[in-house]
Amino acid sequence: MNAYKYVSKFWKEQKEDFKQLRIARLIEWRREPSLVRIDHPTRVDRARALGYRRKKGFILVRTRVPRGGRRKPRPVMGRRSKRMGVKRLTPKKSRQWIAEERAARRFRNLRVLNSYPVHEDGLSRWFEVIMVDPNAPEIISDSKINWICNSSHKGRVFRGKTSAGKKSRGLRRRGKGSEHLRPSYDR
Repeated sequence: MNAYKYVSKFWKEQKEDFKQLRIARLIEWRREPSLVRIDHPTRVDRARALGYRRKKGFILVRTRVPRGGRRKPRPVMGRRSKRMGVKRLTPKKSRQWIAEERAARRFRNLRVLNSYPVHEDGLSRWFEVIMVDPNAPEIISDSKINWICNSSHKGRVFRGKTSAGKKSRGLRRRGKGSEHLRPSYDR
């Protein structure tokens, strides 16, 4: 087994020493702002699998997104309780997609490549978003990643083109039975 397999096994098993490390990290992360640029990925195996490379032009951002249902102020008058529209409000996007969008709004000159979950507690979820600088010469000269420098990939996260966005839009299914899921289908 290579080193990344051991790291992923460590994350999956979550033994006692992992739980202590997790508690210590969460205490720190709760005090930080909701968007923090970080130097190294917390889950190296996951970051590498999703396209991260340790070179200039790749940036990592840790994002905190609140958990739970959405809240809306109660209407003052004129509705029965069933039609209040206060409870059972859920967003149409996944928390991961929301985290990617927030990171993209903060770092406007970068493009979102992918993201992965890191931790969660009762109030929040943390995701690490992999971002790429399309103007960096290292990225432009790299044939594996320079597709993101194209102007057609500008704002790809807001159009649901990342992995989390495609999953939220229901585009993971292919073949028979998924004809009506595609946005190109003319109704």
